[in-house]
Amino acid sequence: MSGHSKWHNIQAKKGKADAARGKIFTKLGRELLIAVKAGGPDPAGNSKLKDVIAKCKAANMPNDTINNAIKKAAGSTDSANYEEMIYEGYGTNGVAVIVEASTDNKNRTAADVRHVFDKAGGNLGTSGCVSYMFNKKGVIVIDKETTSLSEDDLMMIALDAGAEDFTSDDEIYEITTDPSDFSSVREKLEEQGLEFLEAEVKMVPTTTVDLDEKDAEKMQRLLDSLDDLDDVLNVYHNWNE
Repeated sequence: MSGHSKWHNIQAKKGKADAARGKIFTKLGRELLIAVKAGGPDPAGNSKLKDVIAKCKAANMPNDTINNAIKKAAGSTDSANYEEMIYEGYGTNGVAVIVEASTDNKNRTAADVRHVFDKAGGNLGTSGCVSYMFNKKGVIVIDKETTSLSEDDLMMIALDAGAEDFTSDDEIYEITTDPSDFSSVREKLEEQGLEFLEAEVKMVPTTTVDLDEKDAEKMQRLLDSLDDLDDVLNVYHNWNE
């Protein structure tokens, strides 16, 4: 697993999260709502909710905010029926882009996503046009400074718990799992008192595309514009930032 969440990308993501914390939390709140509606408010019996909670914690959402969002979702009389939608398309120089959205109006969201692609010089494609270039994986990222465990000890804990891969660079450890094993691996690591920079099931590219500075700026504008859409929850791409 190379290059898809290098340390500088994690740092950039954290910086954006700090700058736009309200927007990030709003999107995570929507994910909590969907998970609660799908399987109830008890994470012990709702594995999807448990995974979303881990994602919230990795984004530094306070526990009180998480708990309040779950309570609100459990008692919600909101009759809106949110559907999870996947859009696929191409950005600058053919960069593959996958957009995960949650919407109560498919026509509105599709039009908004298409407009963003068109305005940025990309194009929205058909279902399956780029997803074959990605694998769904559980990804857990740990800052080396936050753990006293040695690399070998952490690697053995992760692999014994069922992780597929363990990699290390100067500042982070990255653990990759099959989606079905993500929760159990994450829980084993949590039992060791570990905190995560990232903890989620996501689409990981199998190949990446390099861009020059000018094209990189265009690509970043596309990603930022997609992220600004209220209905968009996650955006994945194979640009090697």
